[in-house]
Amino acid sequence: MKAFLKILSSLVILFVLGACSSVQVTTDYDQKVNFDQYQSFAFYKPGIDQAKISDLDKRRILKAIEKELTAKGLQKKKNADLLISIFTKTKENVNIYQNNLGYGWGFSPFYGGHWQNTVSRETEGTLFIDLVDRESMELVWQGIGEGSLSKDRETKIERIQEIVHEILKKYPPEK
Repeated sequence: MKAFLKILSSLVILFVLGACSSVQVTTDYDQKVNFDQYQSFAFYKPGIDQAKISDLDKRRILKAIEKELTAKGLQKKKNADLLISIFTKTKENVNIYQNNLGYGWGFSPFYGGHWQNTVSRETEGTLFIDLVDRESMELVWQGIGEGSLSKDRETKIERIQEIVHEILKKYPPEK
């Protein structure tokens, strides 16, 4: 029985750690568009300038997008087929956990135990990557990735690359 409980608790810990690092991705696209026609991309500066994040993070996101799209065979060009724009949102989640570290029997605070509150803060970010047909100036594909962000610089850089990778893994859409 003890061995079973150890295995079960280990699995729960692995599940929780895996859930913390996951990226939730959704995509939408115009079903009438033939995505094979797109061979090049450029960044759409007016859209990117409106993203409310630091210039450092913008450059990190754009660099990650460029890496992913060139790996898919698209070329970065000035007069490209696709224009890339981004939009970001963040929210801070505050979680308060109340722990009864008491001893004795019963549920009354008079039994000698004490209560401890644990507060954790987590920033959750959403990145929208929009692909716009240059000729028609219409949105043809959108990828949205949501995940937790870190304030630590190195972790944040890795996380941005992971989020962009997971979003663009779904481009082009399967036929």
